[in-house]
Amino acid sequence: MTASVRAAARPRATRGRLRRYLPPQHGAWAMLLLPYLAALAVTGVRWPHLPLLGAWLAGYLFSYYALQAVKVRRPARVRPQLLLYGPVTVACAVPVLAAEPELFAFAPAYAVLLAGNAWYAWRRRERALVNDLLSVLQSCLLVFVVAMIAEVPSGAVTEVFLAVLAYLTGTVLYVKTMIRERASLAYRRTSVAYHLLALVVAVLWLGPALSGVFVAMLVRAAVFPGRRLTPKQVGLVEIGLSVLLLVVIGLTA
Repeated sequence: MTASVRAAARPRATRGRLRRYLPPQHGAWAMLLLPYLAALAVTGVRWPHLPLLGAWLAGYLFSYYALQAVKVRRPARVRPQLLLYGPVTVACAVPVLAAEPELFAFAPAYAVLLAGNAWYAWRRRERALVNDLLSVLQSCLLVFVVAMIAEVPSGAVTEVFLAVLAYLTGTVLYVKTMIRERASLAYRRTSVAYHLLALVVAVLWLGPALSGVFVAMLVRAAVFPGRRLTPKQVGLVEIGLSVLLLVVIGLTA
């Protein structure tokens, strides 16, 4: 093998190793980071929030591969990933729980939600709408975890929780109308109806600034389905809306 061929092969090998250890779920990162950052915009930062982020991200990666093991019934296939992300999750979680042991109060809720994910994985139905919504709720509960660490009352972040929950739920529906359910008129109608309801809730409870974000969400849910947008373009639109939501929460906190 010539030097030029070896040099060209190295980046491909590196990308291959990364693909083995990183899920092909690019939208999940916004779902993971948005509730965390939105809550911090209200509560401020304390030192346990930093290892919390490590535990949260590593825990997601561990759970992804654990659910893959449940799905394929072959844990050995993902053993390297589990052996990597499991210890990282524990190492990051221990100082957080040692500093804030009251966080154990969230364990039952997360256990129930993860059990739901495991059931759908076992049935090989991890793309089901309800399974996606279980994951959304897991992410949004992080708002209250962040608040508890900051010793901020849960009522102070309830609007943030509702705004992020409403946004991410709408994203799940909208993205399905753009990709997996793009031929389904029923899904499109459900998505638009949901976004109309979310806008009403925002107007009544979340204030004019956040309501403007939900207007933009409704427009994209009504206009984009049926158009020839690539998955990358769909993702870029959602990144833009996520940033907009985060900025508005930060400015109105």
